[in-house]
Amino acid sequence: MKNFLTVLLTVFTLGSFAQRVSKPYFVIGRGQMPNVTMDRLHHVHIVYGSGDSIFYTYSKDNAKIFAKPSLVTVLPKVYTFATRGPQIAATKNGLVITAVTSNGNIHSFYKTNESNRWTRGKGVNDVNDIAKEGLTGLSADGDHVVAVWLDLRNTNRNKIYSARSIDGGKSWLKNILVYASPDSTVCECCKPSVIIKDDNVYVMFRNWLNGNRDLYLAKSRDGGKSFNKPFKLGNGSWRLKGCPMDGGGMAVNSKGDVQSVWQREGKIYAAMPGKPEKEIGEGRSCTMENINNKILYTWTEKGAIIILHPQGRKQVVGKGSHPIVKALNNESAICVWENEKQIHASIIQL
Repeated sequence: MKNFLTVLLTVFTLGSFAQRVSKPYFVIGRGQMPNVTMDRLHHVHIVYGSGDSIFYTYSKDNAKIFAKPSLVTVLPKVYTFATRGPQIAATKNGLVITAVTSNGNIHSFYKTNESNRWTRGKGVNDVNDIAKEGLTGLSADGDHVVAVWLDLRNTNRNKIYSARSIDGGKSWLKNILVYASPDSTVCECCKPSVIIKDDNVYVMFRNWLNGNRDLYLAKSRDGGKSFNKPFKLGNGSWRLKGCPMDGGGMAVNSKGDVQSVWQREGKIYAAMPGKPEKEIGEGRSCTMENINNKILYTWTEKGAIIILHPQGRKQVVGKGSHPIVKALNNESAICVWENEKQIHASIIQL
């Protein structure tokens, strides 16, 4: 206990960078809604918001030491709360960040591996002021980047839209409709997810169909130029008049199989397309990571950050909300989350 308190005191006193891994967590900086990615050199990159500012930090040694957080930009009225934080993805030659402002526009920033400077890219949405919910997802593979979001264009009802970048996030191509609910809107408060692997793009979102707020999956086989008709995940349904504010997460294994995790009525379920869901816990704000074809789950349960290991072991790593987990190697991962407007992180050993 004494050593743990000493490490925490050191972090708060220095404030310049997160120290070597302590147990059970360490502090990255002050802020909200962190997002994390890993590049091809196995460097870890974290982005998060604080007020109207977006901050970035990185580690080159498997998350043992993080650089002092640096300012990416000040973006007036940027969303940095309630799953509406900035997103980050690693490209072949650098990084790309997207962030949404309350007027409904999605901004992008990029930097190359050779540069320490972030550059503003083109706007992601090609119709102004249509992403007012601020709920987005981002993924990259090579120089191919895909963003998804809730979009109000034409009908003033939320639909799932997507945009591609083929130059590492510097510019964005024409926006594509992924799905519009025949019942007028998808779930208007739930974050969509996206993963791109080669020419396959997977988009998961919470629908609102026949009064049910269930998770659906859409797939593109042409790099995001077009999408198939989405299909429902799991067998059960959640009839709900309110808004769950919970979109879930997904991962893709080496065979291209999609695995998903999501919440229904306060219970956490894992599912694969076309198969029944399996209850794995209770809570909300769940996500997952595929680590060498082993699945690591994380979620929030009664204010605690829960990790469910591939062997079924349950681990509590701290207090807070909105955890996200990313593989470091075949045997470990980093989990990042927010707690009392601080960014916390923990190294998870499988």
